[in-house]
Amino acid sequence: MSETMRAALVREFGGPEVLREEEVPLPAPGEGEVLIELEAAGVNRADALTRSGRYHAAGQPPIVPGFEGSGVVRQTGASVTDVGVGDRVFAFGGRPGFYAEYAAVHEGRVVRMPDGLGWDAAAALPVAPLTAFYCLRRLARVEPGETVLVWAAASGVGDVAVQLAKAAGATVIATAGSDEKLDWALGNGADHGVNHSGESVVDRVLELTGGAGAEVVLDTVGGARFGESLKAAGHGGRVVALANVALEESVIDTRDFYPKNVAIYGFQVTNLMQRLGYDPREDLAELASAVVAGDLKVHVDRTFPLREAAGAHRHLEGRLNRGKVMLHPGERG
Repeated sequence: MSETMRAALVREFGGPEVLREEEVPLPAPGEGEVLIELEAAGVNRADALTRSGRYHAAGQPPIVPGFEGSGVVRQTGASVTDVGVGDRVFAFGGRPGFYAEYAAVHEGRVVRMPDGLGWDAAAALPVAPLTAFYCLRRLARVEPGETVLVWAAASGVGDVAVQLAKAAGATVIATAGSDEKLDWALGNGADHGVNHSGESVVDRVLELTGGAGAEVVLDTVGGARFGESLKAAGHGGRVVALANVALEESVIDTRDFYPKNVAIYGFQVTNLMQRLGYDPREDLAELASAVVAGDLKVHVDRTFPLREAAGAHRHLEGRLNRGKVMLHPGERG
């Protein structure tokens, strides 16, 4: 095996153009780690924030972005017992990052792929689907008959959130920034749609719920939308805030939530794992089984070869995607 590999590298923070394919050292698996030859890697908002220097946990360049991927185990380090060479796996949190031909990953962050699960679907699970699953199942605890408001329902998280909320027996109100994306969300199972670029989400939610508001609000946008989320929540509602892709401050009035006994939850998966001890492997295995059974669909919008990582970021940041954007490190494109 060569001592180097190809990776999409950020040597200075900036726009998509700073992502360039280069030859970098091949990581050697340390104790408890495995080396995965990657077939697919997910492209996420956090990757774009990392590239631009606006992600709080990114560190300093040079950086290989990418939090999730799938592939085949090629080497194992000392003390590895859960997976072996030749296993088809998906993983998260590897080094140097998943925008590469290989990644070294601790076995505690590796999940075996069940038969019938494809590379793209597997690689897409650790960020967006896991986020939607944890926020709706573990935090908001969605119940049958409740109304769930999903912001940006055509995004990676929104896509899965709509499906999971419907599977839980909820009525889903989806928002999107264009009629085209709204039609896509409705086709994905949402019961009602609101174009948040042209109409008041709060007014529409109150109209659809007879003034009661939504029991659950999944705020995938942040910024000014968080204040709207609080207003749209009903009495005893739960609002889950998981992002600030708006990159702006949230100005709120406490009177919009405390008189209604609204609970507010924050979610950030890296913090949850590193500081609070969350092991997502069981949840990821459940998501993988749901995909194989046909109960959950991973919608892949578009794939790019590794050398076109900058194009993948432009596609994502231009809000052109409906579902997941993926990189295929083995393609030469």
